[in-house]
Amino acid sequence: MSESGNKEIKHINKPAGREEWPHLIRIGVMIFVTFAVSILFFFAIFRYEGFAGMWGKVLSAAMPIIIGLALAYLMNPVMLWLERLCRKFLDKKINDAHKAKKVSRGIAITGSVIILIAVIALLIAAIVPSVISSVTGLVKVLPESVSSVINTIQHGNFGDSKAAELASDVLQKGTDYIETFATEKMIPQAQKYVAQITTGVISFIRAVLNFLIGIIVMVYVMSIQETLIGQGKKIIYAVFKPKIGNIIVETVAKTNTIFGGFITGKILDSLIIGVIAYFGCLILHIPSTVLVAVIIGITNVIPVFGPFIGAIPSLLIVVIQSPWHALYLLIFIIVLQQVDGNIIGPKILGSSTGLSTFWVMFSILIAGGMFGFLGMLLGVPVFAVIYYIIKRLVNHSLRKKKLPQSTLEYTKMTGVDIGKNTLKYEEKQ
Repeated sequence: MSESGNKEIKHINKPAGREEWPHLIRIGVMIFVTFAVSILFFFAIFRYEGFAGMWGKVLSAAMPIIIGLALAYLMNPVMLWLERLCRKFLDKKINDAHKAKKVSRGIAITGSVIILIAVIALLIAAIVPSVISSVTGLVKVLPESVSSVINTIQHGNFGDSKAAELASDVLQKGTDYIETFATEKMIPQAQKYVAQITTGVISFIRAVLNFLIGIIVMVYVMSIQETLIGQGKKIIYAVFKPKIGNIIVETVAKTNTIFGGFITGKILDSLIIGVIAYFGCLILHIPSTVLVAVIIGITNVIPVFGPFIGAIPSLLIVVIQSPWHALYLLIFIIVLQQVDGNIIGPKILGSSTGLSTFWVMFSILIAGGMFGFLGMLLGVPVFAVIYYIIKRLVNHSLRKKKLPQSTLEYTKMTGVDIGKNTLKYEEKQ
């Protein structure tokens, strides 16, 4: 046999799996380098003092724009809904379609701003008086409650036990400590507290100004959103090849669907839960009804852990005023969250994220631990986008290798038959 024939036989007998190793090593190195660069970038921005200070200044200067973009994204569904209603009416009155669209957009944006301001005003009107009355009530009730507990321990049916004396002594010392702290420490340091309050007032005024400027930014973004979207796509296709550009545009569209569906659905779900909580607390005569309902509704925005986070402050507010009503509230919250988790939530949210309960909990714990409340709020849709991208990459790789893409087919497989390129399973005995 000729030398060339021997080479062909050696090439045929060479294991096919070894040819893939360089490709797999390159992929592994790319993944490692990507994660390493991402971690270095994170620490450079948020941990290195020079970059952290500069990054803080950039964020502070750009805060009105960030607020405006966030408000525009949240209010865009409302604006589009109002615009559709206006178009149905104005298309019959105005012959020029472009003019009708322009007028409809202006009315819709104005209506969105009015709705946003009305919602904020209602929340302030509901929360502030309730907080003031609750704090005032606690100030009046707390000393009486402490005295009542001390009297109950001292004169109740506890005999002369050392436990009763110890509990009474602890409560008395705690009350004395609070009085001493208020008279000897708070009053002498009043100047320091005044300075802190002044700083807080200035920060509050700055936040209000940023919010007002953010509303102006929101109006401009809503009015030219089609142009901004077109400019973004134009840049993508100018920088990347058409094939990569298509993938980026499709991924961004999917991201928008995930975020829009999740955030809009969660806000609507929390609004419904807040209203139900309000009427339920009214029926049960729960103290601080409005404040408790607002806390339950707002914390319900956080998936899975939101009900527990909202239940803790709500129960603390109520238990000081009425322990029995706190018990009623606890039972009501448990029933309400069961109804929300099994009926209301699935009807509104559906499968907007495509994540199982395990991955939802995973994303909340990780994002919440890294970024606090904002991470708990946005961790689920962010992880859903990452999950979607990884799923696309995995399915693309499996298609290239002509292997099945369904997860169920891999649950009991034991390997891949290299000759037939099919999945192998254990033979039933």
